[in-house]
Amino acid sequence: MNSFSSYRSGIWSAALGLSALQCAHANMLWDKLESEHQHNLEGQRESFDDIRDPYRVPPKVKIVLEGPNAWETFDYSWRRNIPVTVFWVGEDASQNNPVHNHASSWDPNWVRNFGGVDDPNRRNGYFPAGFVPRQNPFYIALPYNDVARGGGRHKPEASRVIRWFWRAAKAPGQSVCHNRWIAIHFGKKVCYAQWKDCGPFYTDDYNYVFLGKSPKPNRNGNAGLDISPAVRDFLGVKSGQQVSWKFVEVDQVREGPWSDWLLPQS
Repeated sequence: MNSFSSYRSGIWSAALGLSALQCAHANMLWDKLESEHQHNLEGQRESFDDIRDPYRVPPKVKIVLEGPNAWETFDYSWRRNIPVTVFWVGEDASQNNPVHNHASSWDPNWVRNFGGVDDPNRRNGYFPAGFVPRQNPFYIALPYNDVARGGGRHKPEASRVIRWFWRAAKAPGQSVCHNRWIAIHFGKKVCYAQWKDCGPFYTDDYNYVFLGKSPKPNRNGNAGLDISPAVRDFLGVKSGQQVSWKFVEVDQVREGPWSDWLLPQS
């Protein structure tokens, strides 16, 4: 037994009053868990493209960032005075909505998977009238897609600007933004909703979404956040009005009508 194992055995014995045999079993379990963890990291390294330097030096290593705070809960900042627009699952294309919402940036069968059209004018409380949605009716869109056109890989800046990227990335081209939670503040209320689509208008505005800049100019009053009918009704907000929003972790989402869909994020 090496010095570290002996030290660890002493910790087991002192803390838990274990016998020598029980300490040996505990050490074996510890070693097995560490081996599995390293194997998992190696699998992640192999799944991502080589990281090359700007001078085209051949790559020497593939890395997965895992510091001492790899699983920390981030303290995100509020983005204030952001104009909103209302959008919905199944919305047809129009002058102010140039791309239909029958599909989302991450779900080609969004209407079917949601359960129908989330008609903003025919409501049953926070639900669309006529059916119970299969997905969270509290959803939003932000103008960034972390997956490159055609799928199969992330955009080159994604790992740099998305704070949770290395914690959440599972495979090349699998979004780490889809289903993320945000908090939205308007008046005296705070609503929680999930990131389900990209927009308004843009899918590349990472300077606004992640780096604190203003939204890119657009013909919807420079709107920087699309909100669902359920979010609209909970907050009592109208298109063109300004809200504050920020990213939140799952364990920071407070109980509310969105809670039935409180599932892990990407």
